[in-house]
Amino acid sequence: MLKKLTQSQQDTILERAVEEFGRNGLERAAISEIARRSGVSVGVIYKYYKNKEELFEQCLTHSIAILSEVMEEAVSGEETLLGACEKLIRACIAFSKDHAPYIQMYHAITHTDTRAGEYAQVIESVTAQTYTKLLSMAQAEGEVRADLDPALGAMFFDNLLMMLHFSYGCAYYEERMKLYDPAVTEDELVRQLVLFVKGALGVRGKEAS
Repeated sequence: MLKKLTQSQQDTILERAVEEFGRNGLERAAISEIARRSGVSVGVIYKYYKNKEELFEQCLTHSIAILSEVMEEAVSGEETLLGACEKLIRACIAFSKDHAPYIQMYHAITHTDTRAGEYAQVIESVTAQTYTKLLSMAQAEGEVRADLDPALGAMFFDNLLMMLHFSYGCAYYEERMKLYDPAVTEDELVRQLVLFVKGALGVRGKEAS
């Protein structure tokens, strides 16, 4: 009988799996490599997950839960749209630095996985709902331009943050960012992006604190 894994060991398997999926995508990722780097046998992994797809989906669920918590904390109690945007941008950068393998896993899905559309529904629904609600509330309060479509505005804002995720979590995009301003500080990047969002949304009223 296989010994039951501790929670710490299960967490290690998920972390090693995220790293493997980030490097190789779902199709080319190897359970044997995940097991080796987790210090367990392949049989142990298959005791907890019936196949590679189920393990991958658990990795997504785990990472989305972390991202959702980060986003909720970022906008909680914030009274201005720009204030919420700034906190979301900073949270985005921090998440990418702290959880680079998750960003690499997302990036692998976008260009290598045959089930990308299905996974996009799972991953992006969290941000889509959060940002659309944020812009709808700001529009109702007269804080942003009246002719803005909140859903499309949310998509544009999410696209900016998605590229920011990649710029701090994927080597190619890190190098790409340096082409534009190799000496920019994180605080200046955040300030400039907030200015960009402010102009695009036509933000009026109170500034970010």
